[in-house]
Amino acid sequence: MSKHDDDQRPKGTATKLLADAKQQGALSAASAAALDVVDLGAQIQAGLGIAVDDVAASEVVLVTMMPDDSQSIAAAGNTAAVRDGHNLVIEALKKSRQAGDVFVHTRYLNGEILYPYVGLPDAIPMDAGNYDPRLGTPLYDQTVVLLGTVIAKSTELAAAGVPVRTVTLLITDGGDYGSKRATAKEVRALVADMVAQENHVVAAMGISDGTTDFKKVFREMGIADRWILTPGNTTSEIRKAFQVFSQSAAAVSAGAWAGGFGN
Repeated sequence: MSKHDDDQRPKGTATKLLADAKQQGALSAASAAALDVVDLGAQIQAGLGIAVDDVAASEVVLVTMMPDDSQSIAAAGNTAAVRDGHNLVIEALKKSRQAGDVFVHTRYLNGEILYPYVGLPDAIPMDAGNYDPRLGTPLYDQTVVLLGTVIAKSTELAAAGVPVRTVTLLITDGGDYGSKRATAKEVRALVADMVAQENHVVAAMGISDGTTDFKKVFREMGIADRWILTPGNTTSEIRKAFQVFSQSAAAVSAGAWAGGFGN
């Protein structure tokens, strides 16, 4: 199987991986129910990316990001800051000594996949041609998809005997607007199951819109305060927040399980 092509994976692979995770006790009944939606398996499978047979690393770190592509990002003048922040994280990881063990996946907040899980050399930079924030903020729906993808990929790797740790970053400049099937409760169940396994970090960045209480939003989603970043609405603060995340991701890739951002 090509490391860039999921087409040769049997249909339903993601659904089976999630069922395996439930059977192994990694997913509670509440989390399994949140992921048991008709078309969710196909969305998750689209992000699985590189085949296990193409993973040469003896242990793997999955770094997953969900940049906000809602219209408010553009309206606030933060398009370049978010784009550059994502690219900063990738470049920082490329410079880490464990770069060969890191696999990355970026899915925008409205569901478009920039790239499924790939090695760092194959990560696609965000640019003006592939990032045009102009949509809504289905934060809960897409966080369920994203976390489901992390769980499925880590289950796939573990089944092949590859130890895996994960670091995931959600990025938004507003609360949920537009989710149709998931609520904060479903997200919280997934986060709780992942954290309980002690090999997952789920973090979030709330870019100030002047009104949203991001600590409250993310707490309701089950994310611990120590993994919440709340930069102001300036390029320098957004860039600094991405730098903080990149340092934590690099630390995890080096085997130093970070205890939080410390902000």
